[in-house]
Amino acid sequence: MKPHHAAPGQTDEWFTPPEIFEALGVTFDLDVAQPETGRAFLSVPCRRFLTISDNGLTAPWDGFVWMNPPFGGRNGVVPWLRRFMEHGNGIACVNALTSAGWFHDFAPYADALLFPRGKTKFVRPDGTRGNSPGNGVVLIGMGQQAVQAMGRAQDQGLGMMATVKEREAA
Repeated sequence: MKPHHAAPGQTDEWFTPPEIFEALGVTFDLDVAQPETGRAFLSVPCRRFLTISDNGLTAPWDGFVWMNPPFGGRNGVVPWLRRFMEHGNGIACVNALTSAGWFHDFAPYADALLFPRGKTKFVRPDGTRGNSPGNGVVLIGMGQQAVQAMGRAQDQGLGMMATVKEREAA
């Protein structure tokens, strides 16, 4: 698992804080980017998990997915987002790098975007909270179930949601 902006010498495994899942109020069918070990198995409301050894980029995906991919590398999220958008049913948590080219390549095709308030403090494998990261995150929703869950999360104060206008064919 690549870092969520880990400093040298720190762990490279960071988990989505439970308040995000509580606000979404859904159970996912599949987590496609789960570390081999750690607390996420306890906190992600999910029926099945793909770990690093399962290679979530190549393994079959089905149902309503949760994707918190490795954040490492300049464009490391691109293959994960490509696969997520092709699947078309779930919620992805990625860096809110709105000036990055990849953001503009993928965001217009999402059904909804939710920008959590403030900077999301991810959870270390031992259960402690990390410090404030350099960037916020965005939840990218695909499919009606994602839009409904993200709307519920906005209503509960998680952040600001925007639905994306359908693009007309060129």
